[in-house]
Order: sequence, then structure tokens, then C-alpha cells
Amino acid sequence: MSHPSKHLLAIEGLEPPHIADLLDLAESYALLNRSGKTQRDLLKGRTLINLFFEDSTRTRTSFELAGKRLGADVINMSVSTSSVNKGETLLDTASTLNAMQCDLLVIRHAQSGAPALLSQKVDAAVINAGDGTHEHPTQALLDALTIRRHKGSLEGLIVAICGDIAHSRVARSNIHLLTTMGSRVRIIGPPTLIPADVARLGVEVFHDMKAGLKDADVVMMLRLQRERMSGGLVPSAREFFRFYGLDAEKLAHAKPDSIVMHPGPMNRGVEIDSAIADHPTRSVIGEQVEMGVACRMAVLDVLARRLPRNR
Repeated sequence: MSHPSKHLLAIEGLEPPHIADLLDLAESYALLNRSGKTQRDLLKGRTLINLFFEDSTRTRTSFELAGKRLGADVINMSVSTSSVNKGETLLDTASTLNAMQCDLLVIRHAQSGAPALLSQKVDAAVINAGDGTHEHPTQALLDALTIRRHKGSLEGLIVAICGDIAHSRVARSNIHLLTTMGSRVRIIGPPTLIPADVARLGVEVFHDMKAGLKDADVVMMLRLQRERMSGGLVPSAREFFRFYGLDAEKLAHAKPDSIVMHPGPMNRGVEIDSAIADHPTRSVIGEQVEMGVACRMAVLDVLARRLPRNR
């Protein structure tokens, strides 16, 4: 299995065969996890460090579980209690981590480009777990795997990504992956939450939910990221839900067998109605979390194959 780089910093730039290989491997790990035969020695003797400068329960726990299931020694560095709060720079942190001789480094950071900078300064394989508004590659992989499991293929699907596109690294990674794999991607949201240049990424832009959801195979809702917003972009949560929140009436415009996704954490009653989020057949939100572990196992596996055996 080929992977074009020592690191996974972005989906942008990956070719269809690279993405397909990762999804195929992740599918095998999903089946393995469900069978209960999860303990393997693939990463025995390897050290995985989770370095999270932003809060994340699901992603960090998912990487921790993935590393442990493959036999790695996993260390979670809580930045709030580390030297970074004492003024240590990212490059100082890189130097410290390098001295520890870790093999795999998972990083989430509020600044776009931080994982790429770190990858130039450490010997470890670096995995981007979300950087600013740039990318979140493993989220796009788990979303793609979830879609593929329900629809058989990504080719030719109409995928509607709805809500706060402007601040969403999840949207960016998904746009790159889905368009690369032959899906038709629609972006739906108020003009204030859609980047001016997003159409150049090969997507169709809609400001009306019903028009954008027409005949969609997949409806992907996004979290309203108030922490990244300057004031005035959204009038109120109630107003946002009225026009852009997913409820049964709006979902009726998508295909009857369409699936509903959300990267979490959800703001119920703002981006999505609880009845839709918890729908027994349409919602695949729980499965997304499960596929997250499988996809991160696949990424750790593929990147570890490129590491030297003795460090």
C-alpha cells in the first residue's frame, strides 16, 4: 500500500488511489473491531503522542484507542498543564518531542499550518488532527468511509454540506476528498458563513436549504463555530435553525434514502433537530464515531510502515 508522504497533513493533494487504499484498510479495521479481535502488535515498541492545543474529547480519545488497539505506547499531552502555558513556543515543543524520540505525533492546533511547521522540525510522522480553519483529514476519511458503507461508492453521489462553511476545517477536508473521489458537492449556508472563493474548489453554492437539499444522497450538517466568529455573522440561534437547521420538513427534499451526518459536537435545535439526529435509519452520526477509530488505525498503520525500524 502506497502513501505519498511520511505525514498526513491534509487531504488536498492526495490522489484517488491513496484515498481508496486508506478507506479499504480502514474498512478491514472496522470489521476487525466489530469482531472483538482488536489487540495487535503492529505498533509494538512505537510511541504515539497526542498533542492537543485545542479541546477535543472524541478525536483525542479516538486516536488513543486506535494507537492502543495496534499495540503502541500512547501518551496524551495536556497542553493546559504543559510548558506551552509558560510561554514555550511550538518549535521549542518540537525540540522537546524530538528528544523523546516518539514515532507518531498527532497534533491539533488553533493555527492553520501548525502541523506542517511541526513536521519540518521533528523526525516523527505527524498527523493533523485539525489546524485552525485549514483541514481535518481523518474526519474526512471517517466521513467518506461511513458514506461508502451505506452507498457502496462515492462516485456520482450528491453530498450537501450545510451550515458554517467559512470556519469549518471539516468542510474543507470533505470538499477535497469528495470531489477527488467523484462526488458532486453542494455547499449550503447564509452568505456570511460561506467563503467568497469556495466555488473554485469545484462545489455548487446554495443559500436556500430546500433547493440545496433537492435529491441529495448525503446531508452533512456542521457545527456552528461561535468561538471562531466575530460578531454579527448569525442573527440568533433560533433564526439560524429556522433557515438552516435540519428538520423533517427540510430533509424531505433530499432523497428518501439519504443519510444524515454531523461531525459533532452537535448543537441540538440549532443545526439539527433532535428527532433527525437520533433517527434510527437516516442518522449515521453514531457510526461516524465508530468509523473514526477504524480510520485512525488505518492512518497510524500506513504511516508506521514508512518509519525506520530502529530509532
